[in-house]
Amino acid sequence: MTERTPLLHYRLSASVNESECRAPPAGLAPQQHPVGPRMKSSLQRQQPKKLSVFFGVVIPTLLSMFSVVVFLRIGFMVGHSGLYQAIFMFLLMYFIICMTVLSVCAISTNGALDAGGAYYMISRALGPEFGGSIGIMFFLANVCACALFVLGLVEAIVDTFGVPEGGSLASSPYQVLPSGYWWSLLYGTGVLLLCVLVCMVGAHLYAKATFLIFLVVMFVLGTVFISFFAVGPLTIVLPSSASFNPPVNGTGPSFPTTANFTGFKLDTLLGNLWADYTLDYTTGNMMTFATVFAVMFNGCTGIMAGSNMSGDLKNPSYAIPRGTITAVIFTFIIYNLLSVLVACSCDRVLLQRDYSFLRDINIWNPFVTVGVYSSTLSAAMSNLIGASRILYALARDDLFGKVLSPAKKTSHSGNPWVSVIISWFLVQLVLFSGKLNTIASIVTIFFLLVYAAVDLACLALEWASAPNFRPTFRYFTWHTCVLGIIGCVVMMFLINAIYASASIAFMLLLLLLIHYLSPTSSWGYISQALIFHQVRKYLLMLDVRKDHVKFWRPQVLLMVSNPRSSVGLIRFINDIKKSGLYVLGHVQLGDLDTLPSDPLQSQYDSWLSLVDHLNIKSFVNLTLADSVRHGVQHLLFISGLGGMRPNTLVLGFYDDSLPKDTLIDPSLSICPTSDPAGSLQDFDHDQETPLFHFSSVRGSVDRQDGGEIGDGKVLGPQEYVAIIADAMKMLKNVVLARNFNDFDRSVVLSPSSPVFVDVWPVNLLRPDSSSYVDTCSLFLLQLACILNMVRSWRKARLRLFLCVEEGRSVRGSEEKLGQLLKELRIKAQVLSVPWDQQVALHWQRQGERKQQSDTTNEDKEKIEEEEDDYVNSFPSNATRLSDDYLSAVNKLILDPARPPPAVRFLYLPRPPADTRRYTTYLHQLELLTQDLGPTLLIHGVTPVITTDL
Repeated sequence: MTERTPLLHYRLSASVNESECRAPPAGLAPQQHPVGPRMKSSLQRQQPKKLSVFFGVVIPTLLSMFSVVVFLRIGFMVGHSGLYQAIFMFLLMYFIICMTVLSVCAISTNGALDAGGAYYMISRALGPEFGGSIGIMFFLANVCACALFVLGLVEAIVDTFGVPEGGSLASSPYQVLPSGYWWSLLYGTGVLLLCVLVCMVGAHLYAKATFLIFLVVMFVLGTVFISFFAVGPLTIVLPSSASFNPPVNGTGPSFPTTANFTGFKLDTLLGNLWADYTLDYTTGNMMTFATVFAVMFNGCTGIMAGSNMSGDLKNPSYAIPRGTITAVIFTFIIYNLLSVLVACSCDRVLLQRDYSFLRDINIWNPFVTVGVYSSTLSAAMSNLIGASRILYALARDDLFGKVLSPAKKTSHSGNPWVSVIISWFLVQLVLFSGKLNTIASIVTIFFLLVYAAVDLACLALEWASAPNFRPTFRYFTWHTCVLGIIGCVVMMFLINAIYASASIAFMLLLLLLIHYLSPTSSWGYISQALIFHQVRKYLLMLDVRKDHVKFWRPQVLLMVSNPRSSVGLIRFINDIKKSGLYVLGHVQLGDLDTLPSDPLQSQYDSWLSLVDHLNIKSFVNLTLADSVRHGVQHLLFISGLGGMRPNTLVLGFYDDSLPKDTLIDPSLSICPTSDPAGSLQDFDHDQETPLFHFSSVRGSVDRQDGGEIGDGKVLGPQEYVAIIADAMKMLKNVVLARNFNDFDRSVVLSPSSPVFVDVWPVNLLRPDSSSYVDTCSLFLLQLACILNMVRSWRKARLRLFLCVEEGRSVRGSEEKLGQLLKELRIKAQVLSVPWDQQVALHWQRQGERKQQSDTTNEDKEKIEEEEDDYVNSFPSNATRLSDDYLSAVNKLILDPARPPPAVRFLYLPRPPADTRRYTTYLHQLELLTQDLGPTLLIHGVTPVITTDL
């Protein structure tokens, strides 16, 4: 009676012989993590890098790709699919595998490759998210693979030496072992303990045994080839399970109990050329091209076992490509040669009904059994060692924080014994499930997903066109990477579509988890290189000559002196940008000629941490200049690229209010707020390093609000207004933000109270003008509408104020403005506000000036000169505004009868042409906006709104 081993045992044997982590030497870890000098010297003494191409790559890869499949699955394949389809299957399998081999060779020759195999390559190429998620799946696959091999070995031993269940008579005197679930679990535990002992001693012990196992497997394979020529025709009794399906009601086909090994005969070959798919005698399932291909594909994997030995190779960049390709070619030849020999010498019935026929035709039957046992035990140990090394690498990389920290512990020789124990415990848990039919498929899918990730890593490096991606192995292109990915994914779904979908979903879940929880790594992120490559391409395509007003959006440059006093304004401008460009600008005064180095380079980390802390979508642009005005000019000229350039400058208002520190540093247990004594230098040195290194606002001499300019330097009103004038000359829209120091977005938008946004789209510094449809007025409406479109501001109600004088048609003005809003698709409440008293104050002042008859000629000339200057500053307005008028307008805006708004939008007139009147201009703006709360003074210079479709 021949040895009987169920189909899934062979399938699991094939599916797990990937043995990816083929015993990397103990204690090796990714290079990024420093090892103490004593430990490092110990590792170097005990684990010298001395393995050659043959011992370090060829042997592990051959053992992984052969395993028990070469002895137990060749007949299964030829018996069902025939010789023609079998050869076609091998060509297709190896085409898929070779695409991944090319990617492995490319990555392995692009730099120093440490131990860790697929996990190391993927994590260092694609970043921690992909590396960690694939690493966990790789670890679980190796754990389940080890359990599958242990159970497979136990089942093979019980089939040969176990007492038959159900009282059947033993067919062999060697069947002495008791059988049953608990006995099989006991045998499996014993085999697993043997593997654990080897792993606890160290991977080097298994590495020494690898060559002996290789010799055994090659010797048994040699006896198989010799047997085809040395053994004459035989009649073989088929296993009893081969006729498990008896005829129904005494009728139907009856299956033979014997089959023939005919030796080399043409008739036998002709009978085995074409496919003849039938029921699998071990499971009763109908075989098809897809099922046979999926089972046999498992025997072609294991291609990365050699690359996992990279930490112990003399020259990994030289050994991995040559060794892996050599092993792939050798196994391809052996598989095809065996298929031809089997097709020429064995009846179809023998191939379909006895998968272990090679044992019966061997020159000495136990040879094949020894080969099966040794290869299975080798695979179980290698998977246990591989699982422990992957867990150790994951723990050293700190991708999962303290959860895996115990797995970092190693022995004096560098062996990660805690990782071995954890892996052993998980394998033991899997052993309790007994039969692992479903696990076998998902293990194979996990390994295929790893291979697809390697192809993806190589493809991403190639597409990113990174200058440092220069592999010495050049026999690959992005086409081979894509074919490898497609082949692996197709095989995953061919084996089991449900498990393939579940594994991909599990990987994506792990990817998102690591993305949000893991710390920033120093490995580099391929995503950044790909984004750079694509952004550069699309920026070149973004042609400013094709801009259209329909698709205008605000692209904001917000000037910030000290973020500690600008948090409210920074968050508010982030709401108003409407998916446009948002740049935080900062000017530091200084001269690079007098400085040893650029002082701005060390500040970028703090600014970027600020962006992350405030959860805003913004860029940071810092500049060094001899004055704030020149620095703002620099930023307006150079910020952005191509069509993504700021079109709106936002400044904090220039007034006498003292800045307040509103920035909370989450890295400090006590956060400095408005208490001047809470500055950074007052904290103990043993506390956590602060995220931000911005200067304290305490004692600041700047007379600026939340968005102030400068860094503790005095900025005069003359220079401040000059900055506004400069921006308008550059055709930039200008926004002045006042009273945002205490602006708290969460309080303002609380659901308990209504939210209003007030818009005054008339130039309040021009009482003789009441136009609501000029470019600047429409710009105000557009910004207010954009703010109202933001999700958190959608409940806000826009209030549009129409200033009217007695005698004018109020109804007509409201109707015209309402029609305009309807055409512009802006929903707002129009409120008419009479301002006769305010206008009367203005004209009264002008009458008083004209009645001064005792003025000397010199005074008249001076007044005329000032009037001319004012005319040049404000065309068509030859009058001067009084403080009484401005205060009256301020009270009009601040009418207590109306519910106070969250923010006000006011019209900002152009600065006067005469620079001597800059101070007066600023004083007028200050009176106009005094005590108004959060207010934006806005001046638009370009059309931004249209009524067209």
